[in-house]
Amino acid sequence: MENKKTNNVKALTISALMVALAIILDQIKLFQMPQGGSVTLFGMLPIILLGYLLGTKWGLLGGTCTGLINLIFGGYVIHPAQLVLDYIIAFAVMGLSGLVRDKKNGLTLGYIIGVSARYICFVLSGWIFFGEYAPENFSALTWSLWYNITYVAAEAIITLILINLPPVKKLFKQLRNNYGIN
Repeated sequence: MENKKTNNVKALTISALMVALAIILDQIKLFQMPQGGSVTLFGMLPIILLGYLLGTKWGLLGGTCTGLINLIFGGYVIHPAQLVLDYIIAFAVMGLSGLVRDKKNGLTLGYIIGVSARYICFVLSGWIFFGEYAPENFSALTWSLWYNITYVAAEAIITLILINLPPVKKLFKQLRNNYGIN
């Protein structure tokens, strides 16, 4: 009983720190897209790292909290369903990184899974809610696919390079071994 209580306190503390870090990094925009979306300074990494350290449940919860706080810091909402898709689900799914945390290269695989799931949410939102902004010769779906990949892929590539640098990879593995919860 005492061990479970200690693990919950540890998980809550790590989650709060990762959510706070995600919010801070998400505010540092390297490039802002004209119709929404941006390349941030590793803004997706803390929630994906949370899933890697503590598992899917904590990653999903931390992502949801991050999305809701992000909404407060300047969200753009045109429909309640778009709010859910862009801010709750799109941030939560980054926590799916926990699904492969025990696999070889778990953080890298988890990052790809989390970012890909987030990209799908953005594409659906762009197609359903923002399709009217597509240029004349594009369908709403095609435009959403291309528009969203420009900034999601840019940040993903930068972050994948960072997390695969040997010292950084070693650091995250060490964090998982010392602070992760099995």
